[in-house]
Amino acid sequence: MNQASLKLDRRSLRSQLLLRQALADELNAGEDLTRVTVAALTDRAGLTRRTFYTHYKDIPDFVEQVEAGILADIRGRIEAIVATDLTSLYQNIDNLEPAPGSVELLAYLKRNGSIIGALLGPGGDSAFVQRICAIARKAVAGRMKMGIFPGVLGTFFDYYLAYVVSAEMGIVQRWFATGLAESPETMARIMTVVAFVRPGDLYGKPIDINVPEYGMKLMGVNVAQALQCDTDPREGIDG
Repeated sequence: MNQASLKLDRRSLRSQLLLRQALADELNAGEDLTRVTVAALTDRAGLTRRTFYTHYKDIPDFVEQVEAGILADIRGRIEAIVATDLTSLYQNIDNLEPAPGSVELLAYLKRNGSIIGALLGPGGDSAFVQRICAIARKAVAGRMKMGIFPGVLGTFFDYYLAYVVSAEMGIVQRWFATGLAESPETMARIMTVVAFVRPGDLYGKPIDINVPEYGMKLMGVNVAQALQCDTDPREGIDG
């Protein structure tokens, strides 16, 4: 790439970053995403409308491209967390360390906190949260096949997964709502431990449940039938 092209690319990237920050500033100032205009963004960014239309068709196209870039980055980091085996996870917990990869994900969210927080906020894109949750569900769902009796517990697992993803996303939203006060390392530890908290743990009265047996009972299947249906049952998801 020659110097002229490199300079043009840098200028283009700078313009896009300025517009992204302008969007964050608009939303964080109390504007609603549905009312954001090209004029408002370019005024904040110190750019011309022509520059905006060089990169984007309109505001929806701009928002879609911004979100797509963020979601791609989030997807890679979530997949890195999901790829961790249980042995490594348990070792980290024993050493009071967070789940492998979780600090990297939360550090990315904090680095990009202005735009991500704006999109997650009251004036942002309500569908953005659901798109993040969908990425997390898809990443985790693949591991179901390595669990106990996946064919039997499929429905039970689906609801469990919806619960876990929503809960973790709720913690992230709360973190943003309180100004990202805690460090990514602290939040990673909190989120790792919260996933293993049982009812009663915080009151000294923990309850132990045989989850596979309970899940199969809910699905109307007994253990003997499950063993006949599953020729290769495994213990957990430690791949």
